[in-house]
Amino acid sequence: MTINYADKLISIAPMLDWTDRHCRYFHRLLTHKSVLYTEMVTTGAIIHGKMDFLQFNAAEQPVVLQLGGSDPAAMADCTVRAADRGYREVNINVGCPSDRVQNGSFGACLMAQPETVAACVKAMKAASPNTVVSVKTRLGIDEHDSDEYLQAFLEPVIDAGCEHFTLHARNAWLKGLSPKQNRDIPPLRYDRVYRMKQRYPELHISINGGIKTVDEIKHHLEYVDGVMIGREAYQNPLLLTQFDGLFGEQHELNIEHVLEEMISYTDAHVLTGGRPWHVLRHMIGLFQGGPGAKKWRQVLSQQGPTAVDARSVIEAAYGEVIQARLHFAEKVADFANEADVS
Repeated sequence: MTINYADKLISIAPMLDWTDRHCRYFHRLLTHKSVLYTEMVTTGAIIHGKMDFLQFNAAEQPVVLQLGGSDPAAMADCTVRAADRGYREVNINVGCPSDRVQNGSFGACLMAQPETVAACVKAMKAASPNTVVSVKTRLGIDEHDSDEYLQAFLEPVIDAGCEHFTLHARNAWLKGLSPKQNRDIPPLRYDRVYRMKQRYPELHISINGGIKTVDEIKHHLEYVDGVMIGREAYQNPLLLTQFDGLFGEQHELNIEHVLEEMISYTDAHVLTGGRPWHVLRHMIGLFQGGPGAKKWRQVLSQQGPTAVDARSVIEAAYGEVIQARLHFAEKVADFANEADVS
């Protein structure tokens, strides 16, 4: 089957405490085409908080704001604010199962309240007609595990005007499982996501959950419109450099350039009163699976939290990677020479 990847999307999932603006800037250096998401921000934080929760770097675009809330008026207010700041899409969180989120009456518990989500979509679209309003949801909650339950949630939201959905291909258990367990224990049901695309061909449907390789991405894109990558993108950032090739853009990685860009970015952050660790912590997995990965992690983890500048830490860590690569190359050469002799 021939796939027109130009019509597809690859995105990096919103992950609380992970995909902040520093992480997103780093990820954008590794992939030009993928869509980035903010970590979930609540309506209360945006409207009443003292910090600027809508801040992002223009280089991050395309970037989507993920919004947590259930009050249509507040959701509409935040959508207007987001549009004024340059966000082109706002995503409603209907997937997070944590107790804190449930107590705030948003996240996965909203699957039991499709009329509330529909009211939010309608209000958001009315307030900001040019902003894409999307929904990220689980397939069901607790024992509600069927196509029919998911459809009963989707259809009122579709009727309200939502055309873009990301389906995390697991149920969420609101009682009995922690958020971490909810990422692994409920079984993946990719087939249900595929069936939703078949049932609603007019919708743009992306799939999320347990996807780790480009081959897996290609497989899913035979059935849906987009693929969202979560923890693997964060823990193995070099995976991101393979994504642009799916869109016909070859991404020739120059790792030294990436490191210099991150040093400059971190220096600018420090000048505004920030700490290097705010940025460096997102780079720990950069060389995952390759020579020197362990040393890189050790240097960043040990020196990063107390560092006063990024260059000294990054250069020390990358020096360890270079040494490990040289040692690995020597071992490969020795093995090849032994094979030739035998």
